[in-house]
Amino acid sequence: SMASPALLMRVVASAYSVAEKAATIVRNVMSAGDLGVVEKAGPNDLQTKADRLVQMSICASLARKFPKVTIIGEEELPNDDVTEDLIEDGHCEEILKKPCPAQYTGIKEEELVIWVDPLDGTKEYTEGLLDHVTVLIGIAYGGKAIAGVINQPYYNYEAGANAVLGRTIWGVLGIGAFGFQLTEAPAGKHIVVTTRSHSSALVNECITALNPDAVIRVGGAGNKIIQLIEGKASAYVFASPGCKKWDTCAPEAILHAVGGKITDIRGNPFQYNKEVKHMNSAGVLATLRNYDYYASRIPNTVKESLVP
Repeated sequence: SMASPALLMRVVASAYSVAEKAATIVRNVMSAGDLGVVEKAGPNDLQTKADRLVQMSICASLARKFPKVTIIGEEELPNDDVTEDLIEDGHCEEILKKPCPAQYTGIKEEELVIWVDPLDGTKEYTEGLLDHVTVLIGIAYGGKAIAGVINQPYYNYEAGANAVLGRTIWGVLGIGAFGFQLTEAPAGKHIVVTTRSHSSALVNECITALNPDAVIRVGGAGNKIIQLIEGKASAYVFASPGCKKWDTCAPEAILHAVGGKITDIRGNPFQYNKEVKHMNSAGVLATLRNYDYYASRIPNTVKESLVP
């Protein structure tokens, strides 16, 4: 008889279906018209009904299947009983067919940490910039992001009424990443993608120092990594402490699975063990290729301003 698939592959396969369910919730909340927006720390730190329902759905669905896994979500939510209509029990068969990389076959449930951003790009969601929005489920082991799922609920939303809406990108270190067409940015062009709503003097000083050919300002960390892997930008640069572990875990796993690199602005890797602080306080520097080119041009004044 076939050995049952390794735990990691079962978690990723479930996370894929859970993310598709999340996308349906995100779209349903939007089409129902009442976003239920509340401000958390201020007007650029918002939470909607979609953030709340999606986090409940993702965390409850994964916790039911994998009760010993640590799951850390962005939103502070009461531990209410989650209604059955929010539970997703399915999994993606395609993922289970892929062999688990040897170094991950012995992983136990209690060794995994799942970082969940139920709706990355909330501000953009409330403003109708729907292609910026992603659902992020990142899977960490030994403090390292090793697998991730990014769902774009509104992928293709400008392609007309008959277009298939949404897509799910997934990746595992040692296997690769799937659900998109890997494309490199134009050679010799320095196109920087950065924050849309969290700009600052430091953010801009850092970008100016890179002397880019173009700067793209979009919402969401998941969305920015997608710009890198689809060749629309050559570097993601954010010299500010705003970003959190649930923003970077899934995108990091997908970027690393295709040979890219992400660190803080000072070049330190991110840690994802469950005890770690949630803030990526030294910012973000990520590329699909040519990481060293950008890293070498970050001014020391910027590095010294950002303490990990």
